[in-house]
Amino acid sequence: MSYVGRFAPSPTGPLHAGSLVAALASWLDARAHAGLWLVRIEDIDAPRCLAGMDRSILAQLAACGMRPDEPPVWQSSRSHHYAAALDALLHRGLAYHCGCTRREIEDTLLAHGAGHERHHERVYPGTCRDGLHGKPPRAVRVSTQSDGQDVVIRWSDHRLGHQRQNLTQEVGDFVLKRADGLWAYQLAVVVDDAAQAITHVVRGEDLADNTPRQVHLQRLLGLPTPQYLHTPLVLGVDGEKLSKGNGAVAVEPGSAALQAALETLGLRVEAATLDDMLAGAVAQWRDRWVAR
Repeated sequence: MSYVGRFAPSPTGPLHAGSLVAALASWLDARAHAGLWLVRIEDIDAPRCLAGMDRSILAQLAACGMRPDEPPVWQSSRSHHYAAALDALLHRGLAYHCGCTRREIEDTLLAHGAGHERHHERVYPGTCRDGLHGKPPRAVRVSTQSDGQDVVIRWSDHRLGHQRQNLTQEVGDFVLKRADGLWAYQLAVVVDDAAQAITHVVRGEDLADNTPRQVHLQRLLGLPTPQYLHTPLVLGVDGEKLSKGNGAVAVEPGSAALQAALETLGLRVEAATLDDMLAGAVAQWRDRWVAR
């Protein structure tokens, strides 16, 4: 297949209006390209996952006419793949063990006049880059320096256009394996996208700033970089991304929910049945995003 896309929900709650938009956009892009659409359940953060929610999400998708072309994959069954990738980075000196606590990182940043701002990254100051200095290892981080130089990632988003981020200065060496032993999202998603031969990633705009970290890991691991398209967000009453914390409720699958999701994506389809609505949406998406 020349096109393989995916939707990758975390089973921390049912699909709400925002996550339905992300699912629908990824499905539409796959269908408009006559490609495959896969579903990956991102359940590596076990403490946050709810029992049975993965099946509920799959049922919501099916009720909205969206069924994956292959059996879903669960990240919780793929730990050995993440371990192999991490070992490769450690062996090449591209990742290292870190003994810093969150409080120590905060104190170091404050001492350098760089307190944490809301909605901004805590830029890791590189304390353990040259060794643990007697501290026990906690997390594992990947280096964002190359021969002592900043790593600057440039990439192009199909909707947002050309993007640039100085990963060293704006993010710092980020975590691949957490202090609690859980795998970090950034490593898991890169390994899984490559394993599933994902060529196109369509997801919400809130994940756009994750892309440079993932591109960096793809390059270090010698993996291909997919094409990216980040969609508009559904906002809560507080102006933030819609979530359980600001009023998100489970969507009732059906034409009304799909119509609202389509309007968020700038599409308007008048149809009598769900199948006709989806077919019309695919045609509009093809005209808007595939033909250009």
